[in-house]
Amino acid sequence: MGLNAFHADAAACLVSDGKLIAAAEEERFRRIKHWAGFPSEAIKWCLQEAGASLGDISHLAVNQDSSANNWRRAEFLLRQRPSMAMVIDRLSTRKKRASAAQLLEEIYPGQHFKGQTHAVEHHLAHLSSAFHVSPFEQAVAISVDGFGDFASAAWGIGRGVEIDINDRIYFPHSLGIFYQAMTQFLGFAHYGDEYKVMGLAPYGQPRYVDRVRDMLVLKDKGRFALNLKYFRHHKEYVPYQWENGSPVFGDLFAEELEALLGPRRKPDDPLMQRHRDLARSTQALYEEAFFHLIAAAQNESGITDLVLAGGCANNSVANGKVRRQTPFKRVYVHAAPGDAGGAIGAAFAVWHEQGGARHFVMDHAYWGPAFGDATCAALLQSKQAELDAAGCTVARLVDEEALCRRTAEAVAVGKVVGWFQGRMEWGPRALGNRSIVCDPRRGDMKQILNAKIKRRESFRPFAPSVLAEYVGAWFEEDDAVPFMMQVFQIREEKRAQLPAVTHVDGSGRLQSVNRDTNPRYAKLIDAFHEITGVPIVLNTSFNENEPVVCRPEEALDCFLRTQMDVLVIGEHFVERTHAVSAALVT
Repeated sequence: MGLNAFHADAAACLVSDGKLIAAAEEERFRRIKHWAGFPSEAIKWCLQEAGASLGDISHLAVNQDSSANNWRRAEFLLRQRPSMAMVIDRLSTRKKRASAAQLLEEIYPGQHFKGQTHAVEHHLAHLSSAFHVSPFEQAVAISVDGFGDFASAAWGIGRGVEIDINDRIYFPHSLGIFYQAMTQFLGFAHYGDEYKVMGLAPYGQPRYVDRVRDMLVLKDKGRFALNLKYFRHHKEYVPYQWENGSPVFGDLFAEELEALLGPRRKPDDPLMQRHRDLARSTQALYEEAFFHLIAAAQNESGITDLVLAGGCANNSVANGKVRRQTPFKRVYVHAAPGDAGGAIGAAFAVWHEQGGARHFVMDHAYWGPAFGDATCAALLQSKQAELDAAGCTVARLVDEEALCRRTAEAVAVGKVVGWFQGRMEWGPRALGNRSIVCDPRRGDMKQILNAKIKRRESFRPFAPSVLAEYVGAWFEEDDAVPFMMQVFQIREEKRAQLPAVTHVDGSGRLQSVNRDTNPRYAKLIDAFHEITGVPIVLNTSFNENEPVVCRPEEALDCFLRTQMDVLVIGEHFVERTHAVSAALVT
């Protein structure tokens, strides 16, 4: 069993005989975004899915090792003399993480954990999560995030089952802290809001890049360092707490940043062009440092395959430029490169440490709970009164071709479709099993979804799901991107056909859909292609300012609450009798 515990995006997974069999994030069960703490519900589900008990776990792997990099910690304490509140907070967190085995037994009273507990250094877990599940026998492996076990980055070479770490960047210097501090400065206050800065950046110009560059210094051999006068995290206690499981951070930047860049934006302030330009400048400097690091790693090794992990590997814009701007020819970023993915990395690191062979490749993300058609039918029957009140009809289409055809027809006429199928996705992206699916050809669809369904900022983009064999025909690059972790440029002549998924700079954060790994979703896109000539649908997560839906009850509630047009839940086609989307447009 692998765990990410006592940190944001708590998660659990099970690996049996070197193969992943179950993985889920705690937030999907608790219904609180980025839930932090001990992933008890995810643990329960993983064991239930495997038909296993606590006594069946032979190894418990946690993606944190309090003893790692201790000489660096000691050196920092002697040199920087941080506040005592900061030291006490760090020690308290380390003590909690050491109790994982005991907490397992508290979940299952009367059962005993008889296996071994393994503390896996944070960045080794990240690197393992990238390399040990990749299709590469040899690759440069890079992990970049905020911090974990007193380091913010690690890189080296993966060969066979071995990962040799060549270098690290240590606290207090961090590319993730730089991006998070700028995210806070721009008024996006919630944990995990960095993707909003990435989405806002194309609307701006890099007018402030020279000023922002004063925050981050590039050094030799791919290294970088923060200009610490603009930051607080290294000398003051920055509050980091869990409010009902939701992580909340204090400000990471110091007052000097406002002297450099002007006044911070408050969360309720309107977005001005200055903020868009700061977002673009932040992304530009992040990319400078990111490519500085990976180019040095490639130049030193000569290897042309790359795997990425750590929270910064969620920066799909930078990921998508790797093959164009470096000698790397293949890039693998798995479904959960952030801390949740460390659960898988810890498990596989221990598997290989114990002498296990390497024979697993993560080529899809469907490792979560599934619910049968009988369960969905029972739910719909129990909610018949609510469905009637909402003006909904329910049809069951046992024939998969007919189900996909009818759904594609609804999408093609502009309806908003909730699509709930199979096993829930692992990682932050909805990839065709817990998705909202729409017509990418409608210029008004982005407005409809942001304002009336997702209820979020108007600039936020939506993603194209494209049949794998058509990637090269519609995008400037042709590569497998099954986890929606890279942004490619849409071919210029195709952009007018895809206004709802083409970002302002002509790009799209694509998901390549493979018939072998998700046949039903591929059939839906096939049917849409037959109707419209476009082998692409708009795909966004099935939620409304909440974690992606997990259970049928949450899917139905979200459907009714947000006034979607159609819900396809298993074999059941639920449709409103009035055209909601048309009403929304007017």
